[in-house]
Amino acid sequence: MEKDMLVQKLDAKIYEKLDAFIAGTEDKQENVIRILHEAQLLFGYLPPEVQLHVAHAVDLPAAKINGIVTFYSYFTEKPIGKYRISICMGTACFVKGASAVLKELRDQLRPNEDGMSDDGLFSLREVRCLGACGLAPVLTVNDKIYGHVKPEDIKGLLTHYREESMADVTV
Repeated sequence: MEKDMLVQKLDAKIYEKLDAFIAGTEDKQENVIRILHEAQLLFGYLPPEVQLHVAHAVDLPAAKINGIVTFYSYFTEKPIGKYRISICMGTACFVKGASAVLKELRDQLRPNEDGMSDDGLFSLREVRCLGACGLAPVLTVNDKIYGHVKPEDIKGLLTHYREESMADVTV
C-alpha cells in the first residue's frame, strides 16, 4: 500500500462531521480546545486548512488557533501513524537501556524525518518521561504501556500491531 493511500483525505464528509460537532458545542470560543481535539480525531492531525476552518467556525483569529495547536504537545500539524510509539529517554529509562531499544525501533521502522514509518502505520517519538520509572525502560503504543522492554522485544511488538492493523482491514 502506498503511503499516500494511508493518509486520510481531507474531504467534505469529514468537514461535515466537524461542523456538526462545532454546531452542537456551546460557548465555542471557551471550548476551542475540545473542538480542536475533535478535529484531530476526525482528520488525524491539524493541517493549516483545518485550523483555518476551526478559526472561522469559532470566530477567532487563525493565529490564535495556531498558537493553541503549537503550544499543546497533544496536537500535531503533521500526519501521524495509526500507532504512536513514545519511548522514554528519561534518566531511569536511559540508564536501563532505552537507547538500545530506540536503536532497534529505528532499525525496524526506518522512520522519516517526521518519525513516521514508510507504511504509515507507526510514528516514533522520544519523550522525557512517561511517569513509569519503575518499569524502565518503558514505551507506549498509543495508550498502552510496555515496561521492561528489551531490544529483542521490538520485532514481536511491531508484528503484533501490524497483524492487528491487517485484522482491522479484513473485518
